[in-house]
Amino acid sequence: MSTQQPTGDTTTDTGDTTTLFSTEVRLAARPVGEPTEAAFELVRTAVPEPAEGQIVVRNTWMSVDPYMRGRMDDAPSYIPPFELGAALDGSAVGVVVASRSAAVPVGATVSHFLGWREYAVLDAASATVVDTALAPAEAYLNALGTTGLTAYAALTTIAPVREGDVVLVSAAAGAVGSVAGQLARKLGASRVIGSAGGPEKARRLVTDFGYDAAVDYRAGRLDEQLAEAAPEGVDVYLDSVGGDHLRAAIGAMRTGGRIALVGAVSTYNATAPVPGPDNLFQAAAKELNLRGMLVSSHFHLFPEWIGKASGWLADGSLRTGETVVEGIDRAPAAFLGVLRGANTGKMLVRLDG
Repeated sequence: MSTQQPTGDTTTDTGDTTTLFSTEVRLAARPVGEPTEAAFELVRTAVPEPAEGQIVVRNTWMSVDPYMRGRMDDAPSYIPPFELGAALDGSAVGVVVASRSAAVPVGATVSHFLGWREYAVLDAASATVVDTALAPAEAYLNALGTTGLTAYAALTTIAPVREGDVVLVSAAAGAVGSVAGQLARKLGASRVIGSAGGPEKARRLVTDFGYDAAVDYRAGRLDEQLAEAAPEGVDVYLDSVGGDHLRAAIGAMRTGGRIALVGAVSTYNATAPVPGPDNLFQAAAKELNLRGMLVSSHFHLFPEWIGKASGWLADGSLRTGETVVEGIDRAPAAFLGVLRGANTGKMLVRLDG
């Protein structure tokens, strides 16, 4: 990862005005296969003055997420690819330090989509003021953000959990999965099973995140472990992995089961087409419902979700995990860590430490 920056501090006094500088992370090259830090570039740049209706935000926290790997490729998808030589973007929260909008004053804490930089200039209409009396700012990138909303929409709309269901969640120690297991229980599941990589993550699924049983996919065959954890089968599966996990889940599903296809992280670094599950006919024989999901199609559920989740966070019945990396310069390493499964709970980058 290369670095470009002018001499000087965060601000430079030029007489009548003070120029504010911001470090941002740019895409330096499109990776083939697993990315390395060579794909990123740190650049120090002057922050422009806000236009009418705009705000300047000092970002305090930013999110790195698996879906961002797909945006590093120049390929059509549901969200535009990152541009070479331009700053990346993604979810962030921060404090407004300058405003030309009556709707969003200086001092407000907002969430927005211009992460990967220390300061962001954006239209006030593109920011959402968040209530830090309700929960800490970083919670709006975790349980109260798209992370929690993904779990909620998946288990209430896409593959709804019914009273007495057996629920399986992949990537269960990750950002979405650590919320999903607890939510499944609140929705009436009789048994909740999570898949994670390694004994420590498997332990935390049960001790911290409300799972009844944990499958360590590194410890043996998934189908054999699922047969032991759910001997009578699975009703609902939240899939963030694809590949062998989806194959094993299809094999374990009961007739009429529901599968929410949220992600496929096992395929994101592939350099050739990845074979699909070889047991898809079982989905027909068992009359399964496999339904894809984009969280952006469910933003209308945000008020409903935040109303419920904030209360659960306050009373301690919803526990979240965070893996925190300090500093904008370590954001690329944090992102690469997410792709390798280095996080438990939500991977966050703190920018104001």
